[in-house]
Amino acid sequence: MPSSSPSLLTRCLPALALIVLSCTWGYTWVLVKQGLDYASPFALAAQRCIGGTLALILAVRLAGRSMQLVAPGLTALIGVVQVTGFTMLQTSALVEGGPGKTAVLIFTMPIWTLLLGWPILGERVRGKQWLAAASTLGGLLLIIEPWNMHTSLLSKALGLGAALCWAVGTILIKRLRSRQPADLLVLTMWQMIFGSIPLAILALLIPGHPTDWAMDYVLILSFLSVASVALCWWLWVWILDRVPAWEASLSVLGTPVVAILSSRFTLGESFAASEIAGILLIGAGLALLSLFGWLASRVRS
Repeated sequence: MPSSSPSLLTRCLPALALIVLSCTWGYTWVLVKQGLDYASPFALAAQRCIGGTLALILAVRLAGRSMQLVAPGLTALIGVVQVTGFTMLQTSALVEGGPGKTAVLIFTMPIWTLLLGWPILGERVRGKQWLAAASTLGGLLLIIEPWNMHTSLLSKALGLGAALCWAVGTILIKRLRSRQPADLLVLTMWQMIFGSIPLAILALLIPGHPTDWAMDYVLILSFLSVASVALCWWLWVWILDRVPAWEASLSVLGTPVVAILSSRFTLGESFAASEIAGILLIGAGLALLSLFGWLASRVRS
């Protein structure tokens, strides 16, 4: 009689992978904030992406996969938007903003993808999805506080810009994959290559304080490159191959929660009452979006 242990383990692995992904990406925000004590924003952005690129190239080679580049023009555009633009804006937002608040702003990406997908991909926002969008946008208003000019609007604008870059990159990937098949790990490797080049040029051209290659910074950079970029992207690809898209999107909810808690306990980041209300509204909006996706998948099946 065959043992049921392997099938149970197989069912649990995607959930465990989601936990590892959420915890790693969530704590990344604190480490990037700490890394800025040792390197300028552009240097840190370039160094972590170059390190991640090298780790991804090694992973592709060890996996024995072809390194053939699919759709060079569109892949390069994805790299510039989703790697160069996102990483540059994310790191710059953390210069003055807290990791928890910045993570919440950037992880509104699913809502922007939903809204931008309408005019670009023809994917209409339907009925209940507007409720999720309204909840998220209402939460954004409470966090940004445009009526309070004493808040750091620049940091929040940079965070939203990073979210938009991520959303546009996601839409471009969906467009590319709708036109032709592509290995997601290899595609990720090439977009990292294309995205790292402008970051390296910017780091050389824009003046900043020299990088302090202390052992603490080497450890931070190693984690950001290998775990946050290479390992987490590989986990994301692995998860997408095994669970429905709506289930994988639940990891988006866990990441900002980990970022908020780790930032609060590690860096002492505080939150005003309006910001807490905004975070709850954004969380509710993203939860509704995942719920509607789950319900839609049940109807289709």
